[in-house]
Amino acid sequence: MAYRALVGLMEILFVTHKYPPSTGGMEKQSYELVEGMRKYAKVHLLMPRKGESKLLFFIALRRRIIDLCSANPGISVVHFNDALIAAVCVGHKGYTHLRRAVTVHGLDIVFPNQWYQRTILPKFNRFDLIIAVSAATADACITRGLDKNKVVVVPNGVDHDIADLAFKPSDLPILFEKYKIQPDKPILVAMGRSVRRKGFSWLIEQVMPAMKHPTQLLLIGPFSPMPSRAERLLHWQPGRLRAQLELALGFPTDEVRLRSLLLHNPNVKHLGRIPFEDVVQLFRAAHAFVMPNIKVSGDMEGFGLVCLEASICGVPVLAANIDGIPTAIHDQKNGILLPSADANAWSMALDNVIDDYREFKQRAATWQSYTIEHFGWEQMVLNYLEHFTQILPAK
Repeated sequence: MAYRALVGLMEILFVTHKYPPSTGGMEKQSYELVEGMRKYAKVHLLMPRKGESKLLFFIALRRRIIDLCSANPGISVVHFNDALIAAVCVGHKGYTHLRRAVTVHGLDIVFPNQWYQRTILPKFNRFDLIIAVSAATADACITRGLDKNKVVVVPNGVDHDIADLAFKPSDLPILFEKYKIQPDKPILVAMGRSVRRKGFSWLIEQVMPAMKHPTQLLLIGPFSPMPSRAERLLHWQPGRLRAQLELALGFPTDEVRLRSLLLHNPNVKHLGRIPFEDVVQLFRAAHAFVMPNIKVSGDMEGFGLVCLEASICGVPVLAANIDGIPTAIHDQKNGILLPSADANAWSMALDNVIDDYREFKQRAATWQSYTIEHFGWEQMVLNYLEHFTQILPAK
């Protein structure tokens, strides 16, 4: 399709509450979609104003959408970047003559609230297009009664520029000293929020003791070494309400257990948030990147972007074959998929990587090329554009 011929013909309004300067996977995906689409269509962006609360943004959203569309009558598609903002807008009147699309990520579909599941999600069939970031998310949509003819899968991309960041082995001693890393032990790296589905505490308790190689695990991501006020408040909430609040807030449900494990496991370090340049260098210095997700009721991993970032760095990636991860990691093509919560399979696989490290580093170079070839933000944007054109009314 001659996509560039569409420039000036298609006009799209993107509505999102997750966008830089906020950081996170959804913010990154939203930014790359909006900015990448500017090459192929006339783009409008509606997001919270500087200093504006999310609540006020949602309250004013219908009027702002209508006003923006009235001022720009060429807009033909309105896109909502996740199910939360789509849930706020699904009942809006005044712009239903336009084509409406929503991207769904995973938790925003499986969120375990009966009212949301029975009352809100079925209304998503009013949208013209439902874009899932993984096959697992698409299946979750269809299982919950969303029209399979409206559901499509468009995987997220990854920054190819990561592969070009310079790596100097001579700088490793400085990096190891900075983070108190032992240079004489194999390194495993995991990255993400400390939520139970990530399987961090499971890996420490069930897998590392079963390995024959003494190994150090580096955890990267937000982490609070002391209980927060929110944690203390949530502790007193009834169980079901607490669980829903934790999911809705992205609360670090594995943090309490991790604090205890860190006290008694000198081979495990939580580095917290660190500069991305350091993340890349630690990926490259590691024997393996691990994503040991486990099943958690009412939660799911929508995709697995960090696996692709690790693969781009040329490190062997071992990930759980669960939820949306297999859409990002294709077994033996850009990583290794392992059974979720199978400690024996994980310990054996990690020992094999350490035993045959040179061979696996060579594989990882091939896997890096596969990731670059099959995943990119430009590919994602073009996929979105194709699906947007398909829902436009015939002329």
